[in-house]
Amino acid sequence: MTELAHPRFSYRDDPNVSSFPDGLPLVVYDGVCGLCSGWVRFILHRDGARTRHLFASAQSGLGQALYRHYGLSPDNPETLLVIKDGRLHTKGGAVAVILGGLGFPWSLIARLMRLMPSRVAERAYDLVARHRYRIGGRRDTCMLPPVGTSARFIG
Repeated sequence: MTELAHPRFSYRDDPNVSSFPDGLPLVVYDGVCGLCSGWVRFILHRDGARTRHLFASAQSGLGQALYRHYGLSPDNPETLLVIKDGRLHTKGGAVAVILGGLGFPWSLIARLMRLMPSRVAERAYDLVARHRYRIGGRRDTCMLPPVGTSARFIG
């Protein structure tokens, strides 16, 4: 699964990336994409009060700086970013990292995803990402954090 080659915690040395708590995985998602926002709600619902993930929209200052830091376009965030233990994961690799952190049965699905040939997983991810606005719609503004979760949204 996709993990871009950068030194661990490289964003800490980038003056354009504001400091953020990086002890939990950070999920950077397209905040105007209905499918992506639905994915965030899915994670929050299964994560519950355990607080296993933090979130930032790609449209936030932090999200845009992270996309740029990793050489990705913040204007067309076609990939989900997950930063865990200072490492960047994208596309299917990001999904597998998230699912792996949600406990059973989701961790089992993550293991199965990691067994898939990476080319197949990446092509499937790219296909959905390319059509994400048709699938989930596009909003004019980023979603508001669900009640009781605002502390988990940064950026």
